[in-house]
Amino acid sequence: MTYVDSGCSTPNHGSSPDESVLSFELHTAASTVAIPTIRTVAADLAARADFDVDSIDDLRMAVDDLCAMLVRIAAADATLHCRFTVRHERIEVAAEIDVDDRADPLPTGSFAWRVLQCLADEVGATSVPAEPGRHARVCITLAKDAVTASQT
Repeated sequence: MTYVDSGCSTPNHGSSPDESVLSFELHTAASTVAIPTIRTVAADLAARADFDVDSIDDLRMAVDDLCAMLVRIAAADATLHCRFTVRHERIEVAAEIDVDDRADPLPTGSFAWRVLQCLADEVGATSVPAEPGRHARVCITLAKDAVTASQT
């Protein structure tokens, strides 16, 4: 896991870095074996941000589903890239993977996608077409707003 300096890597629309924004990146082989570790990182970040138990579980399940969707369409020997950004009372997750040209299109019409939309407050997906000698790339993003333990 890599800690990303919030002043350098996170877009900041003000003149000074926002000290309350933390970003972490995970890069791992696109394998279902890595998914439990990734979802545990998500749950830990939510717990440290004082999310309530239900919100922590929602984020954990959403990250699990997001990663599973991407691993299913991954190119051979692809690397799964996950970025977690914690800002104030919100956690944003962006995960991306290289896919073969013959891979299924973005899974936005699937049952898994509907579940993801129910678990997260915002969900999005983008794809970058393949260039000569390179794979196409798919990115799925989600955001979960905190319901803190003190709000319940």
